[in-house]
Amino acid sequence: AVVARGMGKCCVAGCGSIQVDYDAELFRVGELSVKKGDYVSLDGTSGEVMLGEVPSIESEITRVISGEMKPEDSKIYVHYEKLMSWADEIRRLGVRTNADNPEDAALARNFGAEGIGLARTEHMFFGERLPEVRKLIIAEDEKERREAIAKLLPMQKDDFKGIFRAMDGLPVIVRLLDPPLHEFLPKTEEIEAEVAKAEERGEKSRVDELQELRVKTERLKESNPMLGHRGCRVGITFPDIYEMQVRAICEAACELKKEGLNPIPEIMIPVVSHVNELAEIKAYTKKRAEEVMSEQGVKIDYLFGTMIELPRAALTADEIAKEVDFFSYGTNDLTQTTYGFSRDDVEEKFLPVYIDKRILVDNPFAVLDPKGVGELVKIGKDRGRASNPSLEVGICGEHGGEPKSIDFCHRIGLDYVSCSPYRVPIARLAAAHAVLKEESPENE
Repeated sequence: AVVARGMGKCCVAGCGSIQVDYDAELFRVGELSVKKGDYVSLDGTSGEVMLGEVPSIESEITRVISGEMKPEDSKIYVHYEKLMSWADEIRRLGVRTNADNPEDAALARNFGAEGIGLARTEHMFFGERLPEVRKLIIAEDEKERREAIAKLLPMQKDDFKGIFRAMDGLPVIVRLLDPPLHEFLPKTEEIEAEVAKAEERGEKSRVDELQELRVKTERLKESNPMLGHRGCRVGITFPDIYEMQVRAICEAACELKKEGLNPIPEIMIPVVSHVNELAEIKAYTKKRAEEVMSEQGVKIDYLFGTMIELPRAALTADEIAKEVDFFSYGTNDLTQTTYGFSRDDVEEKFLPVYIDKRILVDNPFAVLDPKGVGELVKIGKDRGRASNPSLEVGICGEHGGEPKSIDFCHRIGLDYVSCSPYRVPIARLAAAHAVLKEESPENE
């Protein structure tokens, strides 16, 4: 749902009562059957799925922003621009976007985003690049790793050049690889199916190759990957991946600066729980960045920071802040690790019951929990700035586009929020509303 929202598409996830019959090409909900070719309409905000085709009209604002319509031809857009200008005059919070490609970056900029608060690099590792990523992960020696990196590096560099170009003159926070490595490898069942086919064809060398891949895949498999070998832990045990990404970021920025553009890269390390993890990665990140700038003959003013998405990181923020220029709160994972909730499971199994019975007033993955998760955000911000007064602090979870959460971020003194492109206008308005509420509490 998070990814779909960033694409401006409706998505209803966690539909546990749906039973899909692939052979019959239909799905069932109770006694109702919906066949291939039937229309359903989705409300991505409420999570409602309606049978049939509900008439809809594309927003004039998005039509103007996409270039399909001239601004002067839409009174709605003219009023929208006026309202947004008023909001921008009074809001204190900055508003950035979460974007992983140049198209989303340009769209968000047109919506008024002041930079990118989260560019997820894992989305750049699929498709035609997946075979090279797999080679890098399962490489047995330095030569194999270097060959894979040599192919991935120019691809990553092109990705970053496109995003930096779209955000010329604005900051771009690039999160280095976050998910567990096994997510990039085929599932055991897929490998076994390929083994069977290779055996039928009598391809012994292919069978041996697949069997070796299965062993390595099994070795990387985890029982709880969300809390396992991911993020900075991969950056420490497989430094080649992060070093390649840092080089790609810096080469992209240097080349664009030579063209006369002004890229502002900010490198972010995920899943940090201990300051020593950060210090380890910072050492080689700085070394690789300096190498690239020396080779290119260009100086880039980049920032180095971390996501705060684990309670220990928030509680030891005074130590961590000494190593970084910025904190970005990953409130999606911070909510999971604070509540002890697995988001995919609880939203399907019991969270609706909790909300219906008022055990929880809001879904904590939709509205930031101020007393628990929010308190950790505040503690981390206060302790971080106590040891590093110039520390920049923002949030990049989906809470960054939710009005009540934005109001909380304003009240505790964060610098910015970051959300998906289509939520940027909402965030701008909510940030202004937070100022008005503060100045005139009776109007709340």
